[in-house]
Amino acid sequence: MESKRQQKFARLIQKDLSEIFQRDAKSLFGGAFITVTDVKVSPDLGLAKVYLSFMLSKDKSGLLDTIKEKSKSIRQMLASKIRNQVRVIPELAFYLDDTIEHASRMDALIANLHIPPASEEDKDNGVNP
Repeated sequence: MESKRQQKFARLIQKDLSEIFQRDAKSLFGGAFITVTDVKVSPDLGLAKVYLSFMLSKDKSGLLDTIKEKSKSIRQMLASKIRNQVRVIPELAFYLDDTIEHASRMDALIANLHIPPASEEDKDNGVNP
């Protein structure tokens, strides 16, 4: 369970990284729409796991690799934004957040299920359809 300090620090990083990806570094990643969906911070605040979601990008794993390669410059941009608010700028570890794709696959599976209607016998026995 994260402490309030970790949660507050994670929200700060999420907000500022979102601004970086939307404004400052958008040209670095081919105009892809990058969303910071979640940030998890270690108890010592030295490591931040950043979960990203991509839109308007065909090669998501390639884009994630590019972000990982440029993580040092992203960390420097983050440092310039939060240096007056924190003591230590955390190392950034980027991960692909595929919960949206997973949810859409689940929705498609559920939509394609064929559930036959309940028979009259089941209705008479009190089985709910």
